[in-house]
Amino acid sequence: MGLASAGKSLDFVVRNVRMDDINQVIHINRVSLPENYPYYFFEEHVRDFQPAFFVAEVDGKVVGYVMPRIEWGPSFFKGLSVVKKGHLVSIAVLPEYRGFGIGSSLLSHFLDAMKNFYEVDEVYLEVRVSNYPAIRLYERFGFRKIKTLKYYYADGEDAYLMAQPLK
Repeated sequence: MGLASAGKSLDFVVRNVRMDDINQVIHINRVSLPENYPYYFFEEHVRDFQPAFFVAEVDGKVVGYVMPRIEWGPSFFKGLSVVKKGHLVSIAVLPEYRGFGIGSSLLSHFLDAMKNFYEVDEVYLEVRVSNYPAIRLYERFGFRKIKTLKYYYADGEDAYLMAQPLK
């Protein structure tokens, strides 16, 4: 799949993660995001949620990922109902590969797997209130701000909890 950004194009492929991708995924997480997780956390998510855990590759190099989790909990949209939820735990693209549609493609694959493979009722995520590009991306894909989570991040920054129904 090739997309253009500012007159430039980049060919990339989105595929399901494999165990041997974990070190590259951890590298992307550490370079791109202030929130980092231990190796076993990534390993558990690859093992348990691989059908909705995707990576983007450029010339065989993993340059982005989206990491999911499936949970049960109170609905954001259906009163007190307990529903099956897809949680977008983490999504990142290496800085030099941003602006080519990789994040959008990863998010699209994630949503498709949540709806068609896991058959979740709704999906949600947390995002820094200062991360305007990510918030715009999520809104374009139908996510809505549900509430502000005060002091959510280790550095004290607030997060928006964003969600959307899929059923």
